[in-house]
Amino acid sequence: MRNTPRRSRGFTLIEVMVVIVILGVLAALVVPKVMSRPDEARVVAAKQDISAVMQALKLYKLDNRRYPSAEQGLQALVTKPTAAPVPDNWKSYLDKLPMDPWGKPYQYVIPGLKGEVDVMSFGADSVSGGEGFDADIGSWSL
Repeated sequence: MRNTPRRSRGFTLIEVMVVIVILGVLAALVVPKVMSRPDEARVVAAKQDISAVMQALKLYKLDNRRYPSAEQGLQALVTKPTAAPVPDNWKSYLDKLPMDPWGKPYQYVIPGLKGEVDVMSFGADSVSGGEGFDADIGSWSL
């Protein structure tokens, strides 16, 4: 056996610093573009949820000749209403009611403001009106 000193293998401080600088430059370029994506994804998710709820409402109307009343609300799509008017041909139309992407329940308006019925989310600010990501998202905009 030879007694030669082993040379340790690893990265030098310069190599590590170069990698950190490269990662920093990439983060500075990519992060601003990615930061607005979650808000856009929430708007898309809200539109898809509203579309699914509207389809369930249309099926409810086909089976029962009317939409759920304001008192019955969207819960009538999940559990059979006991309040009048009690549907005579009720089926389960949704497994569960979705919450909007901001954690609030979807609003159900009958008669609708912009259609026969409206399903809507108040957007990121949870207040009626607004612009951008705070704007209302409703069945009329699908």
